[in-house]
Amino acid sequence: MKRLVLTALAFAGLAIQTVTPAMAQQNSMRQNASQQSATPQTNTIEAEAWITRPDRSELFRPQQETIQFTTRAGRGGTTIVIDESLRMQSVDGFGFALTGGSAELMMMMTPAARTALLQDLFRTDGENIGVSYVRLTIGASDLNSFVFSYDDMPAGETDMQLAKFDLGQDKKDVIPVMKEILAICPDIEIMASPWSPPVWMKTNDRVKAGGLQEQYHDVYARYFVKYLQAMRAEGIDIDAITIQNEPLNANNTPSMRMSAQEQAAFIKNHLGPQLRSNGLDTKIVLFDHNLDRPDYPLTVLNDPEAAAYVDGSGFHHYGGEMSAMSVVHAAFPDKALYFTEQMIVERPDSERIDIAAQVKRMIVDVTRNWSRNVLLWNFAADPLNDPHTDDGGCPMCQGAVTLDGDKVSKNLAYYVIAHASKFVRPGSVRIGSTNPGDMSVALTTDEERREVLRVATYDNFAVLPNVAFRTPEGKIVLIVANNTWNTGSFRIQFRSQYASVRLEPGAVGTYVWDF
Repeated sequence: MKRLVLTALAFAGLAIQTVTPAMAQQNSMRQNASQQSATPQTNTIEAEAWITRPDRSELFRPQQETIQFTTRAGRGGTTIVIDESLRMQSVDGFGFALTGGSAELMMMMTPAARTALLQDLFRTDGENIGVSYVRLTIGASDLNSFVFSYDDMPAGETDMQLAKFDLGQDKKDVIPVMKEILAICPDIEIMASPWSPPVWMKTNDRVKAGGLQEQYHDVYARYFVKYLQAMRAEGIDIDAITIQNEPLNANNTPSMRMSAQEQAAFIKNHLGPQLRSNGLDTKIVLFDHNLDRPDYPLTVLNDPEAAAYVDGSGFHHYGGEMSAMSVVHAAFPDKALYFTEQMIVERPDSERIDIAAQVKRMIVDVTRNWSRNVLLWNFAADPLNDPHTDDGGCPMCQGAVTLDGDKVSKNLAYYVIAHASKFVRPGSVRIGSTNPGDMSVALTTDEERREVLRVATYDNFAVLPNVAFRTPEGKIVLIVANNTWNTGSFRIQFRSQYASVRLEPGAVGTYVWDF
């Protein structure tokens, strides 16, 4: 049986009928006329391609030849059909965490070298990658040289009025670097997350583990307000905060446990009202932990008083399945989803780069499950993966770049984000594209009567992992990860035009065209 034409992205309720060639031609003419009247046809499309190859021969490099679309479908390979009429979530951006440790290393660079690095990361022109989202830490994280909060007190003392509050160490590294970033990219989105409150607020008087004493809920809410106001005074507006990094993990230094019930009570009784009364529109993002516990955000969102203050939920992928985000979206489609952290590492001397698997996981799977952003962990570390805290710091957390003085080495995480951040700018919208398992439709010739055409449907499991976006500038961006061992080509179908594309196994391509 000969397949003639691929015709659809998804199949639902199609009436199967016999079609003669004459009928098919008439229907095609009517359909084309209808499409031309509804959507003016443009000239033949040309797409640019940016490729990373697994052997490192090309690392997010633009290709000299453009990809030509034609009106002929051609043969060979599976087809990714782009359906711009299907619009899902808006995109806030892609980026990394600017930890105190990474900012400390950047401040050790000469000014010229640091400027060159930040321009490479945050500008969009040329071959710069256009990072558009940054995560900061409220106080120290486990990737700081030492632990601190903004209101540390001698043992046994408290500061209920937060009279001693001061941004302290951040003024030496994080804030100067952020000011340079804002000079390059003034509209960058910024999220901030605490690893621990000051120890005098905690149940165990330690920076590691413990919980937040109930009597300090209100003062801790005011601590968040003080932080947001102090950063704003430095010219740094925080767009969103999470309540607690990894509230179910007490193994980091610093860290703190916080149950879903405690988080709901803190939000609805203290943090939400404090932000509102102080005129702060910073978004509240709950959870900020692994995908294996969707019950946590669902518990908080099920409390209508807490949910009224919450913008959405944040996730990491050190456990669980990406589909957990879609579960939360199905339950509360009015609430946003964010991907707030993931460490990606590779061996520094590796001859190959495992780009396809990580782009599939971190870009394709995350955004297909409704996340508005992707944040990886973290911007920079030195060749020994320092700095980090003792007794719970991360000794294997490689940065997107490795900094050895002024020497910069780009790692796997850098290229994963680059394939999305440069072209999928904030305000872009995810649109429909063929997903593995989608039902596809084809016209075939009848085995007995060659003059008769019939409709056939099949499960499209062979299509390469991909995700597509429509940008505010009027472009389509398609990101494809070839995670197979043998598939070397595929087709793109867009507005009845087709492009045949070669992409070697293990490679990733970002394809961009005007429409």
